[in-house]
Amino acid sequence: MNRYIDINPEVKVALDGGMAVIALESTIIAHGMPYPKNVETALAVEEVIRSKGAVPATIGIIKGRIKVGMTRDEIEYLAKAEHVVKVSRRDFPLIASKGLDGATTVAGTMMVAEQAAIPLFVTGGIGGVHRGAAESFDISADLEELKQTNVVVICAGVKSILDIGATLEYLETGGVPVITYGSDEFPAFYSRRSGFPAECRMDDPREIAELIKVKTDMGLAGGILVACPIPKEHEIDFESMDQTIRRAIKESGEMGITGKRITPFLLDKVKELTEGRSLEANIQLVLNNAKVGGEIASAMMDL
Repeated sequence: MNRYIDINPEVKVALDGGMAVIALESTIIAHGMPYPKNVETALAVEEVIRSKGAVPATIGIIKGRIKVGMTRDEIEYLAKAEHVVKVSRRDFPLIASKGLDGATTVAGTMMVAEQAAIPLFVTGGIGGVHRGAAESFDISADLEELKQTNVVVICAGVKSILDIGATLEYLETGGVPVITYGSDEFPAFYSRRSGFPAECRMDDPREIAELIKVKTDMGLAGGILVACPIPKEHEIDFESMDQTIRRAIKESGEMGITGKRITPFLLDKVKELTEGRSLEANIQLVLNNAKVGGEIASAMMDL
């Protein structure tokens, strides 16, 4: 796969020099937010990571080439381009062979990060088991990637449009360590609480870095999930958000929306129903995740 990857010179120097590098996904740029908020947020997240002494590496695909460490111009291009494909593991051969533009999902970003030897990845929230999956079998490829790919994912938990309890069960079965940062309750993306207790709470980035090192030393395959609650001043009440999500899911069912289209539809509908509050919360939680990710990266360098 490396022959299809272009690594930004700044990222390559950092990797070769043993510096901290943090991967970032591009779905948030192409499908998660409207222009120009998508570009502003992507650049702001990179700046937070730099402020913590790490080098950001935004991953995306432009004309079939996998970019590790997209430039500002490349981010701007992907933010405005039409027909950008959401790229998970199964999609890479098609996108590369056809020379298409692609935005990497959590799973896709993890896969490229591992190829590029980048151990940490900051995102908004991961995919998981969809509500009603017992009938639809709709389970995100993100969970399969977490089971097999050696990358630490720092996020705000599972997207709250999903079945959080079922997702946590799936991760347990897959042997994925799930750490909740600074809370006794697993977060629900827009909300600090979900009703599900934290199986492993850690309050110090160094604690998390030590766990990562021990897992690596043990040779245990697979990723680690670090869930960071959204800052209190930016959260949306869990009960009201749950009602909004149920309404959005009902509408998606009535319209027959399924597969890769359902998550972007639900996020857009939730943004509409919350009059933009969900978008602002999304931005703030990603920035917070970047801050925590940078602190973990710094602690890993110390170790």
